[in-house]
Amino acid sequence: MSKVYDLDGKEEKDIELPPIFDTPYLPKVIQHVYNCLNSHTFQIQGRYPGAGQMVSAESRNTGLGIARIARARGEGFPRAGQAAGVAGVRKGRVAHPPVSWKNIYKKVNKKEKLLAFCSAVGGTSDRDLVRFRGHSINDHISLPIIVSDNIESVVKTKELQQFIEKIGLKDDLLRTHNKRNKFVRKHKHNRKSALSVLILVSNGENICRLDNSLPGVSVKTVKNVSLLDLVPGSRGIRLTIFSEKAIEELNKIKSNHTILREMIKL
Repeated sequence: MSKVYDLDGKEEKDIELPPIFDTPYLPKVIQHVYNCLNSHTFQIQGRYPGAGQMVSAESRNTGLGIARIARARGEGFPRAGQAAGVAGVRKGRVAHPPVSWKNIYKKVNKKEKLLAFCSAVGGTSDRDLVRFRGHSINDHISLPIIVSDNIESVVKTKELQQFIEKIGLKDDLLRTHNKRNKFVRKHKHNRKSALSVLILVSNGENICRLDNSLPGVSVKTVKNVSLLDLVPGSRGIRLTIFSEKAIEELNKIKSNHTILREMIKL
């Protein structure tokens, strides 16, 4: 059982959590799947095949007391006689350049991907895992944080900020603001904070527009949420806020371990 809060941060009722929250925390599976999914965000790079070789160069052979490396032809200009067209010389080609046709993303099994997602969702109810990421949570707040469906009707950033403060996450929200170290003179920003998982795009279209409107606060639907959102950096569990409809949508996710747990309960 878990508590349900309203927009004022008051307790409304208790609901039963779906079997997905009983999934044990599997850090190795989460890290492996995270690395595979994160590889799909890499930008493909390549080099022009003729780079560093667009020069008329040939070897002068032996008998001159110089290396037999290819040298630029001609005379009377600075480039003449310099090594060219090979790797390791000035203005030469790259020895083993990256190629654009190479597959740099990694594949992952569907069942393994689903297991990692369920493990990350189940970890949102563990206070130690959430605090491991540095989130500031009061002891009176029950995890996972579930709010009424009225949260999906929020249309203004100010309303979203007021809700986060009323529910008791003001300290964690302030933690994501830009901080400047006067000794190192560096700016620290874009830290990840609360994540509101919402469902039913038709009902959550308004609040989904507030995605990243507050520093570190993301708004996603259950359909679009990814392991990259729940476990940034594959370390710890991100503080997550669920709506009631999101909990109902998560109850529809079925995997081998959740089906097995339901059979054991019966």
